[in-house]
Amino acid sequence: MLTQKKTSEKLDQYQHENNMWIRLLEFHKQENNYLKNRLTEVVDKTFDKPFLALAEHFQNQFIIKDEFMDELKHEVNVQLRNIKDCQERDSESNIYSKNFTEVQTNLRDQIKYLEKDFSNLRNEFHEYLTKQT
Repeated sequence: MLTQKKTSEKLDQYQHENNMWIRLLEFHKQENNYLKNRLTEVVDKTFDKPFLALAEHFQNQFIIKDEFMDELKHEVNVQLRNIKDCQERDSESNIYSKNFTEVQTNLRDQIKYLEKDFSNLRNEFHEYLTKQT
């Protein structure tokens, strides 16, 4: 019985963590859209070929980040659905718990990577724009 309670508590925690990640991903998507819009504003005022080449690099990176965030959001939503299904079925099997833990750990690592990588890209973009003005 204690194991069932611990498994249920763990799944509850995973559910909360996944909900937080959904909000985080939505924030990063908005931030990425802001950066793409800012890039458009700057490109519209610039005819410098080296700058335009680097602008294309940033645009590609922003698109790649969008795709990664969409895929990650899908994976998080799948994990959430699986957790909810397990909770509704009242399945407290250790097999489920182990699988959820592996998926959760993988998602956590991907979220950490996204946060670090996106932050680096955003900073690199802002530093470059500062040097151009």
